Amino acid sequence: MSTGCNSDVTEPFALRVMGDSMTPEFEDGAIIIVDPAAPCNHGAYAVIEHAGEIIFRQFIVEDDQQFMKPLNDSYETVPLVGQYDVRGVVIQQNYKRKRKHYEWSPKHNA
Repeated sequence: MSTGCNSDVTEPFALRVMGDSMTPEFEDGAIIIVDPAAPCNHGAYAVIEHAGEIIFRQFIVEDDQQFMKPLNDSYETVPLVGQYDVRGVVIQQNYKRKRKHYEWSPKHNA
């Protein structure tokens, strides 16, 4: 298990959302800015490598267990069993000329 980023990448990077697993918050085609240095707290939108796959979901902690939960109920929640690496946390979204920022400090999510 890892709660911080294990990557050598230290600068924020951009990814394009593919699919509808994170709708309605993140539409297919949206650009997300991912910060490898941001804390991965409960409720954060995170990019995690697990079981050989890169997963973009909402990071959930319940009863000392971690999950990656989609916002679209048509998809299954992925339990994080065994080793996983946090690649970063979403800090911004750009979609159709609209920009939205996300704050994931411990104080914000307490």
